Amino acid sequence: MSDSTDTNGDVDVDRWRDELESKRDEKDEFFAEHPQSPIPPEERDAFDGLDYFAPDPTYRVSATATVHDDPEVVLMETTAGREMRYLRVATLEFDLEREEEDLEDGTFELAAYQLESPNEEPLFVPFRDKTTGQQSYEGGRYMELSPDRDLTDGDELVVDFNLAYSPFCAYSETFDCPLPPEENWLEVTIPAGERFA
Repeated sequence: MSDSTDTNGDVDVDRWRDELESKRDEKDEFFAEHPQSPIPPEERDAFDGLDYFAPDPTYRVSATATVHDDPEVVLMETTAGREMRYLRVATLEFDLEREEEDLEDGTFELAAYQLESPNEEPLFVPFRDKTTGQQSYEGGRYMELSPDRDLTDGDELVVDFNLAYSPFCAYSETFDCPLPPEENWLEVTIPAGERFA
């Protein structure tokens, strides 16, 4: 299994942090300079990088997959008022154990989806949490997971909330983005990944 499906116990934190910072630098460069950046052209000169929560390995968790052999269709509303059809292909269960007294521990679940048409796309994990609309984008955030083989029940894979990102529609109304369905609204604070003012 690749890094996205390794278990969480043997990560080299310094290397992980360096790789995360490198990915963030690459994304900032893309947003600032690439023709397909979601930042409107007239705003790119003033763009000085995305805002992030500090890297925190607490939010790189090992999740246990339950695979849905006959996945249900989930209609996700979009920011433009349309609906997109996804399949709920797996449920990921994970524990959060934090040192901060004001943050909740516990076991949580997120559904992972794929578009209904057959494809090799990564698993799509949109979610809201208690930072949504406060410290992170009001439409929720996304993660993508790329296991290097088909998941089976009980497989462990890494879910790294430090890689959670805001959809392009956070930066421009020209984009239409699916909104996390209610089953992926976490009643917990996840101060990891992209922030949004």
